[in-house]
Amino acid sequence: MSLGNNLFNARKKKGLSQEDVAEKLGVSRQTISKWETDETLPDIRQSKKLAILYCLSLDELIEYNIDEKEIQDMIDKTSDEVSRKIDWTNVWSKKYPILATYKNEVKVNEYATELNRLLDNLQKEYDYNELDAMLVLKDILAVVWKSRKK
Repeated sequence: MSLGNNLFNARKKKGLSQEDVAEKLGVSRQTISKWETDETLPDIRQSKKLAILYCLSLDELIEYNIDEKEIQDMIDKTSDEVSRKIDWTNVWSKKYPILATYKNEVKVNEYATELNRLLDNLQKEYDYNELDAMLVLKDILAVVWKSRKK
């Protein structure tokens, strides 16, 4: 994604118009438009002002990913209590229908036994608590998944 797209998405996320941003930065609306279309680039001082205005670090503004930012905001706003009440399998099954049906096909107990063994090993070998062991195992599964996609 280009810096212009990042600026556009960050501005939209804050609910600001080009006119609003221009006024706050002391530049013209056309200048904001040129930045957002990559016709020109803001200087470092203006970039810093933009980052502050959009509540982002300069690095975040340069590498702004609206999807990641929205997900992170949602995670930050969700309390542990609310998270425990959510049926995550049901939520994710809307995107991945297999989550709603696999229990009728897969020998869950066999896999659960093996996963419990792996969790116990992580707890004993690295002195992780139960949650940390689960998170580490989840992350290891993600690494395996990515390596198989290559």
